[in-house]
Amino acid sequence: MMSEKEVIIIGGGAAGLAAAVACKQKGIEELLLIERGGYLGGILNQCIHDGFGLEKFHISLAGPEYAQRYIEQLLDQEIPYLLNSMVVSLTPQKEVVVMGSNGLQHFQAKVVILAMGCRERTRGAIGIPGARPSGIYTAGVAQELINLKDYMVGEKIVILGSGDIGLIMARRLTLEGAEVITVAEKLPYSSGLPRNINQCLYDFNIPLLLNHTVVDIEGNGRLSGVTIAQLGKRGGIIPGSKQKIACDTLLLSVGLIPENELSLEAGILLDPITGGPQVDQRGQTSLPGIFACGNVLQVHDIVDNVSLEAEYIVEGVAEYLRGKPRKECNIKVELEKGLRYVVPQTLNSLKDTLFSFRVNQPGEKKALIFHDGEKVIKKKSFPRVNPAEMIRVKLSSRELEDLKSLKVRLV
Repeated sequence: MMSEKEVIIIGGGAAGLAAAVACKQKGIEELLLIERGGYLGGILNQCIHDGFGLEKFHISLAGPEYAQRYIEQLLDQEIPYLLNSMVVSLTPQKEVVVMGSNGLQHFQAKVVILAMGCRERTRGAIGIPGARPSGIYTAGVAQELINLKDYMVGEKIVILGSGDIGLIMARRLTLEGAEVITVAEKLPYSSGLPRNINQCLYDFNIPLLLNHTVVDIEGNGRLSGVTIAQLGKRGGIIPGSKQKIACDTLLLSVGLIPENELSLEAGILLDPITGGPQVDQRGQTSLPGIFACGNVLQVHDIVDNVSLEAEYIVEGVAEYLRGKPRKECNIKVELEKGLRYVVPQTLNSLKDTLFSFRVNQPGEKKALIFHDGEKVIKKKSFPRVNPAEMIRVKLSSRELEDLKSLKVRLV
């Protein structure tokens, strides 16, 4: 039996919760949120450090506190949700099949919001050679084991990658009594936010080795050591730079992958750089009526931006449900030098639009220039830019008026 819904939201983390609450506030009644885990809030539940909510609530909260603010709104507004329920199929016609404790359930939605989040890169994804002992964890798994299951992962730690979860775990492990020997980063700059480098590494005298990576793993049963090496400008190992480090645990913090297996199955076009769906100015994917937000769309720097993005795309969801919006234009946003990606990738209307960017390299005294041919539409300056930090710029409908093309460059 097929159940009909106006909106189905896949994922009960930060993006899904914010989207559900925003839909309800827009007067959308036939809602259903589907979460594969046993509780709402997603990864926020294991992030017990503070720093969440400064943008959204103007107060510093721990991850569970941040999630709880949305969960209480969801409960107060009696928004229905399913836990321990996995969406196993999504079609272009927005048919959703869910496997849960009651077996298979079939839904027909007018709108589907993708909010499945992302997952960590593993050792297999980055291809580290060597033995296969125990004691190798992704940083998120180690965070879950320590913070939610009271299980200490090791005593002498090496961390590969300087993503934010890895930096935060360096501090967490130190506070728990472990020795974090070093953090090795293959890039010439950290992949984490500057505040986390200062608060999680430098405040605890944990060395950060840039242009270094792990090239060998040793251990019989349990990890006994790793070999790290310095990388040259072209990525090759510098001769004589290898050094062995005795340790019992290796944490990997080497990037996140948006979870888009359902998107691919449905035939949604993905961006090869972000790994998320290509979307228009309101988060609508290449399939009409299917929207995306949060880390499944692009990996965010802070969770507040995840929630704000989810609330932003619900404007487009409500507009879609009121009647299919007229396609006013089809302008591809083109990037020039200095920029890694942009979201949205296309404009179908010339209304107010919020753009997200990532730069290729760190820099100081930079500016984003939006232009239509020779006409400069907007210039926004920044004292510094960093690949770890998302840049968000809003262009008004007045600035976009009579737009024929749109290119953006960093100077």
